[in-house]
Amino acid sequence: MKKILIAGFQHETNTFGATKAQFKDFEEADSWPALLSDDDVFSGTEHINLPISGFIEALKSDTNYPLIPIVWASAEPSSYVTDDAFNRISKMILDSIRRNPDISGIYLDLHGAMVTESFQDGEGELLRRIREVVGNELPIVISLDLHANITEQMVLLSSGICIYRTYPHIDMAETGGRAAILLKRLLNGKMLFKAFRQVPFLITLPAQHTGASPCQELYSLLPDGLESDHLSCDIAMGFPPADIFDAGPSVVAFGSDQNEANQAADALIEYFQAHREKFNVKMLSAEEAARTAMSHEGSKPVVIADVQDNPGAGAPSDTTQLLKSLLDAKATHAVLGLINDPEVAALAHKTGLGHNFSANLGGKSGLPNMGPLEGCFRVRALSDGIFDFTGAMYQGAKAQIGPMALLEVVADDCDIQVVVGSKRCQCLDQAIFTHLGIDLATKRIIALKSTVHFRGDFESLADLIIIAEAPGANFCRLDEIPYQNLRPELLATIRSSSDSNPSP
Repeated sequence: MKKILIAGFQHETNTFGATKAQFKDFEEADSWPALLSDDDVFSGTEHINLPISGFIEALKSDTNYPLIPIVWASAEPSSYVTDDAFNRISKMILDSIRRNPDISGIYLDLHGAMVTESFQDGEGELLRRIREVVGNELPIVISLDLHANITEQMVLLSSGICIYRTYPHIDMAETGGRAAILLKRLLNGKMLFKAFRQVPFLITLPAQHTGASPCQELYSLLPDGLESDHLSCDIAMGFPPADIFDAGPSVVAFGSDQNEANQAADALIEYFQAHREKFNVKMLSAEEAARTAMSHEGSKPVVIADVQDNPGAGAPSDTTQLLKSLLDAKATHAVLGLINDPEVAALAHKTGLGHNFSANLGGKSGLPNMGPLEGCFRVRALSDGIFDFTGAMYQGAKAQIGPMALLEVVADDCDIQVVVGSKRCQCLDQAIFTHLGIDLATKRIIALKSTVHFRGDFESLADLIIIAEAPGANFCRLDEIPYQNLRPELLATIRSSSDSNPSP
């Protein structure tokens, strides 16, 4: 038997975010489970669209590969992971490795864009600490998010890498299954040669949608899963709101010889270079988005994506510019979600159904130019924030996001509702609305704090999708991001592209 130690430690770090990820943030359940340890990793992730659940599912019936679960921890994207949180969770993994000296391999469910208070490359530092314990020969396979900022250290210290291939991320469990296949090959003595290449420019998050050109064509170039015994390739599109040296897209290839791996990686880089100008997206101002949505004539709702206040990219999810623009446009049959404001949610619960109250909604992050909306609100529905997600990306997961409320903005000539919650949660699943009794098909406008993930569950509802550029911490205009640590060559490409294209 070949024992495999498995663990997960996920965080996507927006270095421009308002709050840091503390250990308690990993302990709390939100869109994903709370911190899990030992056998709870099995039960707590079962049937959820997570890489570690896909890895477990792929090997659970194979008695030749007994699994030793250690920990699975995730926190909502934010600014830096505190050293305390990083060291405590890393220690859980390292201590378990020391207690199991007879393991044959390790699988790690990571993100790839973790930045800590002390390390730009959180995953690379974790791998370095693990290698100090197990040496350089033990096979270690990691799975990464499509938005990973991959470093040479990650590639050097891991034996194999598998990366999500969809954005929205509907293939997370599938990626874990691919990682299981890759690790089994390594455990059975197959040698893999690595090639790693970094793309010499950044790609803004809205342009990373794999269901649209040019990403759709780019991902079609990858080998289909791991059916080939000779080649495994994957692409990371990068996470640009991370001000680190290694931010940006990259490719990894694993082949039966070095030449094969090099050729595969070089071919993908050539595609990136040839289609650089196509990695673009049109954004409208919040005011233009609201006016365009109101003037649209169609049988289905218009979806407006508030892309820069996406909590899934580390934003506070409490900015109000888009909401204010909908009010100015006198929008009707409109709903916006999800504003993170535990104070207002608590006040709504205290006020009760059908009653009005005045409050300053949102704008509590302290970030500049992102103030609240002062208004009067009527309580239309209340929830404890515990409900089952129904979309493909959060499949199998249960929301635990604290007291929630559906509020109606009390204003003349408008019909606007707002969903308010007590924890940050990307608005990518219809259940956020429907569990409060909202019939989305009857809405004229659905405004969502999400960048691309919303497409997985909302695209089929929409006549038109508008990308709105309202204030937020998930900067989507690369030339406006105040980078300090980015590689000089990437800064040069941002400056040159902004001269001819203001939204690279």
